[in-house]
Amino acid sequence: MSAGLDHFTIGIIGVCLLVVLVMLGVRVYVAAALTGFLGLVALKGWDVGAAIAGTIPHSKTVTYPLSVLPLFILIGFLAFHAGLTSRLFEAARRWVGWVPGGLAVATVFATAGFAAVSGASTATAAVFSRVAIPDMLRNRYDRNMTAGVIAAGGTLASLIPPSAILVIYAILVEQSIGKLLLAGFLPGLVSALIYAALIVIMCMVRPEYGSSIGGFTWRQRFSSLPGTVPVLLVIAIIFGALYTGSATPTEAGALGAMIVFGIYVFRAYRQRSLRQMGGRLREALMETARLTVMIFTLIWGVFLFVRFLGYAGLPNAFADWIVTLDMPPLVIILCILLAYVVLGMFMDAIGMLVLTLPVVYPAVIALGYDPIWFGIVVVKMAEICLITPPIGLNCFVVAGVSRELQDDRGRSLEIPLQGVFRGVGPFFIADVLTVVVLVAVPDIVLWLPRTMG
Repeated sequence: MSAGLDHFTIGIIGVCLLVVLVMLGVRVYVAAALTGFLGLVALKGWDVGAAIAGTIPHSKTVTYPLSVLPLFILIGFLAFHAGLTSRLFEAARRWVGWVPGGLAVATVFATAGFAAVSGASTATAAVFSRVAIPDMLRNRYDRNMTAGVIAAGGTLASLIPPSAILVIYAILVEQSIGKLLLAGFLPGLVSALIYAALIVIMCMVRPEYGSSIGGFTWRQRFSSLPGTVPVLLVIAIIFGALYTGSATPTEAGALGAMIVFGIYVFRAYRQRSLRQMGGRLREALMETARLTVMIFTLIWGVFLFVRFLGYAGLPNAFADWIVTLDMPPLVIILCILLAYVVLGMFMDAIGMLVLTLPVVYPAVIALGYDPIWFGIVVVKMAEICLITPPIGLNCFVVAGVSRELQDDRGRSLEIPLQGVFRGVGPFFIADVLTVVVLVAVPDIVLWLPRTMG
């Protein structure tokens, strides 16, 4: 079938076909699987190509590292149904509510805390839309900024471990999951601090955006801390296990899930709501299953495409071409990151990474960049695409959840999608600043992985 065409040309045709299918609205996993299958058949013939395509879904998903994904996702959903999110938010508002825009700052720190037990950005945005929007609007915060804070805060789950997207990156490029998860901790903290500083400055310049809240005594502040202990315990176990090497990421995830489940059962027993517990537990398991199946299906399709690209020789050819460019490596890496900003306007975060990494990653490594550092930077770029129009998924989530909310008088708290996108504008600038910091000071990313046991 490939008579008259060399492997490289067939690879280029396959990439163009994939782009066309995605632009036509075909699901990424369908487009990638179809293109990969047709490409393998074109390169190897029907018998060999079909045989290769038939083995990939099984061989690529029965690996031990992938088992960490459903565990990390389950921790987040169980934590939400156990009520840990509202306790985090209450503690944050009591401790930092006194600063300008205190409730918004509290939301950022609470989302960062929840991100440390949740691997999904959209889940974090959905949870805190329910928790924070009523309180912030009750205190007369600007509606657009309120939505922007929650949508941007949700993206912190992409960096702060446990992060599902970092696990996917590690599997795609065959790097250490533990090192990547650790590497995301400090950049996630830096990103949260930059968000908080931005909010304080905005509210100092424009007080109508949001005022401080006070009236909490030191006793009330300290009394809010016990509610955060379960989250801190899970964070300490996962982080400590990864840092010391005493457990694999999967084992750490399993232990974290068990602890959160124990807290969930204990609270249901104390509140005499065991009957409701069963329904909520089923909902948490179903949500975990749905998200896990979506990710695994995406991985199946993309690995078919990746195998096709490998046989066509495109990744190596692209890496060789990048290395021969008469440009400084820093300029090239900035151009690659700029391309991710553009792609993020039209694709979801995971789809964008799994389709570009097979070609981009070998080129970046050929330029001499650290794969762990690049992973964190490119995931931060994926975070940006979660809040950029027209596909910013977190923005859609916040707008959708807000439609379901009402205040004490039964009035709708809906924030239109256009308002959400306006609200995340300043946080887009903050994310760009974070990327600049990570590029300028790579040790922020690499210090923890270098010191791990």
